[in-house]
Amino acid sequence: MSRISVRGFAVASATAVTTVGAVVGVATGDPTNDLETTASGATLLADIPVGDQAQVQSASLTQQADAIAHSADVDAKRSAEEAARVQAAEDAKAKKAEAEKEKAESEAKLKKEREEKEQVASRSAARDAGDFAPQSSYTVAQVKAIAQQMVPAGQFQCFSNIINQESTWNYKAVNSSSGAYGLVQALPGSKMASAGADWRTNPATQIKWGLNYMEDRYGSPCAAWTFHQANGWY
Repeated sequence: MSRISVRGFAVASATAVTTVGAVVGVATGDPTNDLETTASGATLLADIPVGDQAQVQSASLTQQADAIAHSADVDAKRSAEEAARVQAAEDAKAKKAEAEKEKAESEAKLKKEREEKEQVASRSAARDAGDFAPQSSYTVAQVKAIAQQMVPAGQFQCFSNIINQESTWNYKAVNSSSGAYGLVQALPGSKMASAGADWRTNPATQIKWGLNYMEDRYGSPCAAWTFHQANGWY
């Protein structure tokens, strides 16, 4: 059987194809020379009958195609697994964030409910202006003591802050410019008559009116104090 020239021809990209009695490998070389094997005992394409060469070439290409398809399947599987891991991590992160949000909302709701209950309980325990016998005069300490018994405990400090700013606890304080009067500097002072006719001389009446004003206008003394801090008045 004569050798045939396969100059410039590459079977299966010149990669190894190992089968018994088939082409073992094709190595690229000098295009002017006949194709030679690079392994001892390997069968040259030229050594295969001409009629079988097409079948050998087809088998080699099919094997390569199968290898490429397998590699693509492995890459696709790896990509799918990585995408699944990324998605699972994102889902877990979103679920954790949602749980934390729900927890924060629940805690805020419980806190608000607790504060409201405390305010109701404190208000129910607070005394009214009529519970205090009128006096001819009052010291700052006495006025504060009355306020502590009339203002809800959780709101007293805010109420006190406002009174300190407005009148320094002087129930007869008068603003020379505006005419505002009393502990809470009502303008005009006669507004406090709605809480009692003795608004000029009774700090309990002034405290009652001031507390009602803060709650009606701002919701609470603390809310009024927040506004006061931002604006310098309330």
